[in-house]
Amino acid sequence: MRIRTLLNKVHPLKSFVYTHCCFELRAGELVLVATIRQRKNGKVICSGCGKPRKLYDRLDTRRFGFIPLWNIPVYLEYRMRRVDCPECGVKVERVPWAAGKSHATKAFELFLARWARKLSWKETAESFCTSWDTVFRSVKSIVEYGLRHRSLDGVEAIGIDEIQFGQGHNYLTLVYQLEVGRRRLLFIGRERTKKTLRKIFDEFGTKRTQALKFICTDMWKNYLNVIAEKAPQALNILDRFHIVQHLGKAVNRIRIDEVRQLKEEGYDETLLKHTKYCFLKNPENLTEKQELKLDDVLQYRLKSVRAYQLKESFQLFWDYKSPYWAQWYLEKWCTRAMHSRLEPMKDFVRTIRAHQPLIMNWFKAKKQFSSGIVEGMNRKVNLVTRRGFGFRSYEVLKIALFHTMGGLPEPEFTHRFC
Repeated sequence: MRIRTLLNKVHPLKSFVYTHCCFELRAGELVLVATIRQRKNGKVICSGCGKPRKLYDRLDTRRFGFIPLWNIPVYLEYRMRRVDCPECGVKVERVPWAAGKSHATKAFELFLARWARKLSWKETAESFCTSWDTVFRSVKSIVEYGLRHRSLDGVEAIGIDEIQFGQGHNYLTLVYQLEVGRRRLLFIGRERTKKTLRKIFDEFGTKRTQALKFICTDMWKNYLNVIAEKAPQALNILDRFHIVQHLGKAVNRIRIDEVRQLKEEGYDETLLKHTKYCFLKNPENLTEKQELKLDDVLQYRLKSVRAYQLKESFQLFWDYKSPYWAQWYLEKWCTRAMHSRLEPMKDFVRTIRAHQPLIMNWFKAKKQFSSGIVEGMNRKVNLVTRRGFGFRSYEVLKIALFHTMGGLPEPEFTHRFC
């Protein structure tokens, strides 16, 4: 079977034909070149308006990168034509295998983009005999296509969080869809400000925003204010992930202060040495050594021990199913913590009471959605960044994240190149 027959099978071109294929040496490397010409009855299409137009002239021969065959680089060779369009002026013709000024075919761009989800862009370029720039432009083209053709209808639950970008206090605001089976990245906003979040809601659209039922966030005041302004009908959920995180910080603060106090008063402060994770971990996650250490420390009447016992009793709050009884238990626990004479725990209670209605929304949503899902998505963001050895440009990072986590649709082709 000839290579030309294979190309006609897997990559047919309407109004064009493959004439012949041959091997050439290019910079000391063997490459395969397939020549294309237009059919005699084929029309010249304007790349601007997409209408058949009168031939103006012919340009020099151009080569377009195609998918390697047996690790041999493949190029499609064609002499481009220009049209004289009364609407657009003199334009280069539209061809079915490539778009714009790209020197890579659409099939090659999709092929590289799919592999770029599994490998770093540099590894993808090295594996398929091309350059990093070609891989980047391919991914960018596929992402732009996906963003143009994706559907944002039917989104009912979203999560909003931020990640650090680069060095210093540079942040990105990320918005995820949280429904089971449809978890994806929806928006990326530069900086962590009210203006950024408002812009994201404006881009999402008033009608879609009003259809939101659940929004998961942390306790940052600017997020809460914008959500109350843009989507007051949605349940704004503050879930156990961030609450437990704040509680753990309070317990650790008490432990640190007590170590310092014991040292100042001349007592043996080594009793609390290496106990940070003994207090912060759930009992089922402790190692054997940590269990022994914790059992030893719990025999003493220490502030850290009282804080740990309060932390463990707080976990029962999350086991309730009824919002009424969950709120009853929370109020009882807060009263007990306020009488503990532990200032960090009292600060934690004040935070809880200030956000209590939003915390109770987790039970009203029947525990379906949580910011734990958002944190899991953030870990994927970190993996994408680490695999690319960091991204200096915001635009490049944005493309990489949408490509990997956006769940974007892809253009269809006759043959799926694996």
